[in-house]
Amino acid sequence: MVDQNRINGAATQVKGKIKDAAGKVTGNEKLQAEGKADQVVGKGQQIIGEAKDKLRSALK
Repeated sequence: MVDQNRINGAATQVKGKIKDAAGKVTGNEKLQAEGKADQVVGKGQQIIGEAKDKLRSALK
């Protein structure tokens, strides 16, 4: 089973990419920065989820 952090991380990364793109198109640097930050947070969530999945597999 995939850890919820991996799913949330992927969703956060997508949200960040959308914000980043919208910020670029509109010239809104704040929105673009928020998008980049969301992408970093999402990647962190995915890494945590992957680690949890590996730990679960190792314990089986």
